[in-house]
Order: sequence, then C-alpha cells, then structure tokens
Amino acid sequence: MTDAPDLSNRRPLKSRGAAWARGLAASLAARRISADVISGLGLAFAALGGALLAASGGVEGWPRGLCLILGAVCIQLRLACNLLDGLVAVEHGRASAAGPIWNELPDRFADVLLLAGAGYGAMSAGFSGGAAIGWITAVLAVLTAYVRELGRGLGQPANFSGPMAKPHRMAALTATCAVAVFEPLWRGRGEALALGLAVIALGTLVTVVRRTRRLAIALADRG
Repeated sequence: MTDAPDLSNRRPLKSRGAAWARGLAASLAARRISADVISGLGLAFAALGGALLAASGGVEGWPRGLCLILGAVCIQLRLACNLLDGLVAVEHGRASAAGPIWNELPDRFADVLLLAGAGYGAMSAGFSGGAAIGWITAVLAVLTAYVRELGRGLGQPANFSGPMAKPHRMAALTATCAVAVFEPLWRGRGEALALGLAVIALGTLVTVVRRTRRLAIALADRG
C-alpha cells in the first residue's frame, strides 16, 4: 500500500478534464499499466523527438520536413504521457512509492533532450551557434523546475507560473518545428530552429527570474 500522491506539486491543466484524456487514462489503468511506465514512455518519446530534431539538420528535402514533423509529434506525445501518468496515478490509484521520482526526473531529461536536440538540428543545418542556443535553453528549462522545487523545500506552494513553463515551452517548440518545415522556401539554414529556441530561452529566463522574485517576496513576508 503506497501513500496518497502529493497533490501540492500537481500542475494545473485544463486538458486534465478532457474526455479523451480521462477515457484513455481509465483504459490504461484497467490494463494495470502503472503511472511510472507512462512516465518512462514520455521520456522515450522525448529521446526519439530529440534525435529526430537533431537529425533534421543533416538531411535535405522531404526527409528534413519529415524529421521535423515527427519530432513535433513526439513533443506532443511526451506531453500526453505527462498528462496521463498523473491521471492514472491520482484518479485511478496506480501511484507507486517511487512515483515522485518518475514524475519529476524524466521531465528534466526530456526537456534537455528536446531542446538540445533542436539546437543540434539548427547547427547541422548551417546555423553555427545552434548547439549553444539549444544547451542554454535546456539549462534554463531545468532551472525553472529547480526554483519551483527550491520553493517547495522552503515551505512554499509549487509555482508553475510562466511565461515559459513546460507546456508553453513545448507548444513554442512544436510551433518552431512547424515553421522550420517551410524553411527551404526561403533557403534558410537552421535560422527557424535557432530563432525559436532563442524566444524560448528568453521567455524561460523571464520565468526563472519571476519565480525567484516571487519566492524571495514570500520568504520575506514569512520572516
């Protein structure tokens, strides 16, 4: 018998109430698929998506477009797994003792794999600073989660504010992939991926600063 999941660290999502999500979660739970397995599957989709985005810069024509489209699909499948693992764990009682680890750690790896992968894709396509932008964005993404967990460790509620929280980052990266598909029309060489990453990085930096500021204010008020 495992302890009840900690709902204080549950991201508020409107999609959690969607009929398709609740129905699929019920089906997965009925097949006795654990939330941890779904979390691991989300990481696998992120790894595949990151590899596809990285590979997109090394090919031309329709294979490049296909890599970008499939990469975008993997991003969305990663998010779907993130949604479903919580539903299966909480609403259907399939949480495990190691659930908090599976809920958080794969997400950090997933962010790095996708964002750094996009950076290498931009670099391979011809944008020399692509890899650096990808890694900077990935580090900032991990920092958003660090500040949130730091706040929780200091007795504050979880802060999921944006403007570039995880769902926003992944939506922006998906849109970036869609734009990059058409880059050959203007003979682009990785600029679309690089620009998209730069926008995500800037928004993520604002998110880190905003969360840190709110945490500092809350601690000052408490003291």
